[in-house]
Amino acid sequence: MKVLVDTSVWSLALRRPKTIQLAADQQDSVNALADLVRDGRAVLMGAIRQELLCGIKTLGQFETLRNSLAAFDDVALSMQDYEVAAEAFNTCRANGAHSSNTDFLICAVSINHHLPIFTLDQDFGMYRQWLPIHLYSLN
Repeated sequence: MKVLVDTSVWSLALRRPKTIQLAADQQDSVNALADLVRDGRAVLMGAIRQELLCGIKTLGQFETLRNSLAAFDDVALSMQDYEVAAEAFNTCRANGAHSSNTDFLICAVSINHHLPIFTLDQDFGMYRQWLPIHLYSLN
């Protein structure tokens, strides 16, 4: 099964300084991403690609990251994905949960394309109260 990998996981694996030692749970996440990539199961979408590439300090770092991400095709989004994202936003907002449009687009892609979300962002656990999303578990 393919897995939609969120910005938080990609960022931990690809954007952190290599000199920083990871905690055990962080290393487990990086290893799980490596396994998904190796198995051809890691999925990316354009909004996540954009988030990863934003804020890169040097052109060289930007190009290196862009080239690394070029190996991954983006999930093709449809009008329905954007409509479901807006509906998810409205549902969560009505229940007091606020977040970014990108998070709700990720939820919509998860729902419409039947993809579990691999994330370190605990907000997705909250969204699951109201949205039929599935989260990828390392266990």
